[in-house]
Amino acid sequence: MKKWRNGFFLLFLVATSLILITQQVGAQAESPQKTALISGTIFDSQKQPVAGAEIVWSPQPGGEPLAQTTSQPNGSFALVLPETVKGSLLTGSAIRSSNSSEAGLPLSQVLTSTLTLQISRPHFKPDAIQLDQAAVQSLKAGQPVALPEIVMQRRIDLGFWIATVVFILVLVLIASGQLHNTLASLLGAALLLGISYLGEPLRQDLFIFNFNNALNYVDWNVVFLIMGMMIVIAVVERTGIFQWLAYMAYRISGGRTWLLVPILMLITGVASAFLDNVTTMLLMTPITVQIALSMGISPLALLMPEVMASNMMGISTLIGTPTNILIGSYASITFNDFLKNLTPGVFLGFIGLVIYSEFVYRKELLSDSEEGVSALLLEKLAERARITEPIHLQKAGVVGLGMLLLFIFGENVHLLPSVTALMGATALLVWIKPDIEEMIEAVDWTTLVFFITLFIVVGAVQEVGLISFIADGISRVVGSNLVLATLIIIWLSALLSTVIANIPFTAAMLPVVAFLSGTIPGATDKVLFYCLSVGSALGGNGSLIGASANMVTAGIAERAGYPITYVYFLKKGFPALVITVGLLTLWIFIRF
Repeated sequence: MKKWRNGFFLLFLVATSLILITQQVGAQAESPQKTALISGTIFDSQKQPVAGAEIVWSPQPGGEPLAQTTSQPNGSFALVLPETVKGSLLTGSAIRSSNSSEAGLPLSQVLTSTLTLQISRPHFKPDAIQLDQAAVQSLKAGQPVALPEIVMQRRIDLGFWIATVVFILVLVLIASGQLHNTLASLLGAALLLGISYLGEPLRQDLFIFNFNNALNYVDWNVVFLIMGMMIVIAVVERTGIFQWLAYMAYRISGGRTWLLVPILMLITGVASAFLDNVTTMLLMTPITVQIALSMGISPLALLMPEVMASNMMGISTLIGTPTNILIGSYASITFNDFLKNLTPGVFLGFIGLVIYSEFVYRKELLSDSEEGVSALLLEKLAERARITEPIHLQKAGVVGLGMLLLFIFGENVHLLPSVTALMGATALLVWIKPDIEEMIEAVDWTTLVFFITLFIVVGAVQEVGLISFIADGISRVVGSNLVLATLIIIWLSALLSTVIANIPFTAAMLPVVAFLSGTIPGATDKVLFYCLSVGSALGGNGSLIGASANMVTAGIAERAGYPITYVYFLKKGFPALVITVGLLTLWIFIRF
């Protein structure tokens, strides 16, 4: 009986404790604790969110902060004020009325009739936000206060000029060929990070960004997309499919190289309208190199028209280019909108690009027919046109089809192209089980390092505000003239995209275009967003670093023994830029 009594007594204690805890939780739920906090959102002059801004409240000028926080990537912040404040942190009547300087004073006694927040961030002018008496009374009562939008102004400091000079230095080194492209961009990234860390203790305005912020500017989607597709291509290449495609391409063209150019351009362009340009060129470049070498012509005569067609025809759909994805999301432009408003102009530009390519490479394209070696070439291609690993090719075809479907429809579930590429590469490696070390070595790590470090260098000029200043200048120049705005948005975007990565440039320009679209009469049909799409994408044809697809193509061509230098690309690509942008400008005026 004693054991039963002890058991019942223990059960009673547990039940009573649970009831008391439940009542306490219920009381807390019925009477939630009030928290005094200040929330808001910080933007720059272009209405872009400012991340990493420090918000501080200190009752005494120069005193120790009593509350501080930083803004999030979307620019928002929430500053929670303490319920009590130690008297030792304060001076004045509140302390004199307290028996102990270490006593915790209620927040209502610390707050005066006004409250000032100090906001600071590198490369921005410091700002002070003063709350009025009504807001302070709300805080004293434990009520949250929401501030109106806060706009911080950029400032030109020493870090601005250092980032600009380093950026120009990298461009000059790449253009002149004094250093390898990867080494030039690596040097630029090392200088920017080194100056930021070693220079800040000497002068605060020498700071540009820290390592974590620098990595935020790297488009890892592009990096892992390239890496995954390089592995896929390395697996497929061993099956002999590229040699077979070279043979079939030669059979279709009948040995006429002048006909082969528009065929390859059309295939590449149509693929780029549904796949990422980088993916398209990763697939097409090895095929094209095999075709050119088998036919005895320079691969550059085929690669350059292909990559320019890829950059241009990708703008005809929402998913054709990364810049279109940005623009479509920001301006609510659908897949059909791009197809209807830009595709006819794209085909007009394609015709002009074909004529230009035939003219500029006429000597290379006609050399084969003049020598009359078609029979020998046919025999040579026929010998090489064998599928060496048909089982592996079938498996690669299944995986490739799945990747294609995911590239096209994956956006419905927000599937990034890089994830699709990594999934496809991994599936092939697990299914086929090739030599993993050989497959990893097939990845062009030099090109990947170039992408990463170039993103950091471009991110530095974005961080210090160079791109924002350029965008601000555009908005002041165009005023309310729609024709002038159309011309400037197209042509300036095209020209600047030849030296500035078009993705960050497009992101910086979106709020400017949105402002102009809302203020210029006749611009409400989003014509200026289409202008930005045309200019930022076609600007990639103007220089080697103008588009990611250019660098991928150059990397594969260099491994084949046919390097594409910055100067060579500029000589062949810039006239194509002028022709295609001119034709697309004509179409924009006709359409709108």
